[in-house]
Amino acid sequence: MTAPVTPDQIELLIAGYVLCDLSPEEAAEFEQLLRDNPALWDAVAEAQAALEQTFSVEEQAPPAYLKPSILSAAQVLQQAVIPSDRETIASPANPDNPAMQAANSNVIPLRRWQRGMGAAAAVLIAGLGISNIVLWQSLQTLQAARRTTIDPLVFTLERTPLTPTPNASVRVMVDPSDLEATLDIKNLPPLAEGEVYVLWTVVKPNAPVTTDDKDAILTQVFRVDERGQFSQRIAVPPVFRDRGLVQAVAVTIEDAKAPQKHLAKPILIQRI
Repeated sequence: MTAPVTPDQIELLIAGYVLCDLSPEEAAEFEQLLRDNPALWDAVAEAQAALEQTFSVEEQAPPAYLKPSILSAAQVLQQAVIPSDRETIASPANPDNPAMQAANSNVIPLRRWQRGMGAAAAVLIAGLGISNIVLWQSLQTLQAARRTTIDPLVFTLERTPLTPTPNASVRVMVDPSDLEATLDIKNLPPLAEGEVYVLWTVVKPNAPVTTDDKDAILTQVFRVDERGQFSQRIAVPPVFRDRGLVQAVAVTIEDAKAPQKHLAKPILIQRI
């Protein structure tokens, strides 16, 4: 990048990222920022949660009074107190005058005119009610779409010749619907100062995402406790919404000062 990215610019990139509104150049810039500073994934997760909360609308049925109100208004407007369709707007005396006859021949019966206006008003009132119903139905659809479940993706990483302990266990359960995962680590030895474990998402070559030279996306940096355990809910890259692009999930041991350099080979991995 030619200039430092300010906090305001980072916030705009995060917002565009969760809204899928970044240009290809902005997406590349933002994913580079994520590689340089993996802690930004926490901000991405918070933004995603805020977005979901914004669209979390409590389900409500249309008000019970809506239909009776529309029907009542239409009935009142239709029942105007006019004697008959034959009554027309009053005209001056001397009906035999040819000019008056011509004028009267073009007069619309008042009752019919009022019925038309009543029907138009009823349609207007109904239209206002229908717009509320349509809005309600749209919200119902949105809620139903959000409730649609996507099967989680479960990765149980296998040991490699570099696995530090024979009973090490790494399990990643990804929920593609909210791009979050549960990372569950057991029996990995605590690392020396200056080293960290890194979880990588490896994608297929030429996938339409920004990766390092190993086709990997840095997903989480972590350390285990004295018992060799780590369990946390983490954010994952959007690539998990298309499992066909994911090639493997792996863990390496990297330099804590530059984990994004991805210099080490996997100590645990699951290939797909």
